[in-house]
Parts: sequence; structure tokens; C-alpha cells
Amino acid sequence: MDTSQQVQSLSWQQQIVLALYLCERMLPNYQFFHQITAFGDSKPLRGALNACWDDLLQGGKSKVNYSRWQEKVDDVTPSEYGHDMLGVYPAMDACTAISTMLQGLIDKAPDNLTDVAKVSEACVVKFIELNDAEQVPAAELQQYVAEHELYQYELAMQQAMINFLLSQPEVSPPLIKQVRMMVKDEGVSSLGLEIDEIS
Repeated sequence: MDTSQQVQSLSWQQQIVLALYLCERMLPNYQFFHQITAFGDSKPLRGALNACWDDLLQGGKSKVNYSRWQEKVDDVTPSEYGHDMLGVYPAMDACTAISTMLQGLIDKAPDNLTDVAKVSEACVVKFIELNDAEQVPAAELQQYVAEHELYQYELAMQQAMINFLLSQPEVSPPLIKQVRMMVKDEGVSSLGLEIDEIS
């Protein structure tokens, strides 16, 4: 099974955990962009993720206004126009991933949560292509990306989290706290940025 099929095989709560985990790994990319450009604000993104984690901990009883959080995320989403730098694309992708996850929670739509994994993977691919395209012949770029350590790491991290979730009997509060701690322990974003240097 490919990654999308594996995500679809997870339970609804497991899919939420995976989506949140991937969004957490993308958030520092936005924070880095904000530090460099002073555009936007990472607080709505952080707030949206915290609200989702808390709702998961409470079994969906906290009555989170996902639509309002989505509006806040959209308000601080950058555009490639006006930002002539590579970092704008990972920042946009972080916002897209969080907004997509929120839409999935609004609609209770598993497809949106599956799409978060696709956005996370595509973010890494785009970053490698834009960063290294001048040094790699066009005919070799696809293979270059597939073999790149960042892309391989992204696939490995997604697979490891899917395997971990499948090995657990349920999504319990201790598991949720453990996954949040995993992000901190890894210490790097999906693009290899060190989280301690950003936060």
C-alpha cells in the first residue's frame, strides 16, 4: 500500500493524530519565514494546533470552532507574490496543511486528513526542486529528489508514525502526549530546520 492508502486504513482519531503530527513538523517552516520577513504571525497556527490537540484529548467535547481557526490561519497565509524568496513556499504549505486539516475536522472528511500527508510530502519535494534545480539537469531532477535525504527522511517519518499508530490499541491521552513530545524530541522541521533555533 502507498502512503495514502495506509493513512486511509487508520481510524478517524489516528488520522487526526497523524495530520497534527505532520502539521507540527511544518509549523517551524512558517516561523522561520516570519522571522526573516516579519510577515504574518505564527500564533494563529500554533493556536489552531493547540486547540485541535486539546479537543482530541477531550474526546471531541471541547466544542472547538474550527471555522474560526481556519479564518485566522487564512489571514496570516503568505502569497508568493511580493515575497521573492524560497522560504515563502514552505510557509504557504504549512498554512495549507493546517487549513486542510481544519476543513477535514469541520466536514469530518478523511480525505482532507489524507491530503495533509500529501501536502507535507509535496512541500519537501518543492523545496528540493527550487533549491537545487540550477545544479541538477532537468532530466535527472525527479530521481535526484527521490534520492534526496530530506525526501527520504520525510517518507521515513510518515511511515514511522503510521506504524506507531497502528501498533497502538487506541488513541489515548498518554499516546497523544507522547506524539506531541516526539515532535519536540526530533527537534527539526520537515525541511531540517532546527526547532530550538526558531522558537
